Amino acid sequence: MSVTSLRTKLAALAATGVMALGTGVLAASPATASDQTFYGCLSGDACIYGAGAALATGPTNSYRRAGTYNLSGQNNWHYVKNNQTGGWKFRLCTGWNGTGTCYTMAQDELWWVDLTPINSVVVTP
Repeated sequence: MSVTSLRTKLAALAATGVMALGTGVLAASPATASDQTFYGCLSGDACIYGAGAALATGPTNSYRRAGTYNLSGQNNWHYVKNNQTGGWKFRLCTGWNGTGTCYTMAQDELWWVDLTPINSVVVTP
């Protein structure tokens, strides 16, 4: 096989992969928020579930807007889901008002975490 023929095949393969990826991204775009709901956590939200509760019980706290939120009464182990879109992040911070040590959850991450030392959360683009 000549170098030109190999380059042509590789270019065609790469174009096919890009087209497939593009199609997958378009197909994954939610038509409505409920299409991407994760155990009651709507697409675009970051959610905290009850202490020790199963995911099926649904979230007790949901955050959609950018900002800093202080927590109250969130102790022991909880599921936390970052179901936001557009690459938004959800940070869990040990201090009030987004201070102290913060742990950043990327989009689509689900953590089982002890919230006892966590005093605030931050939603950021």
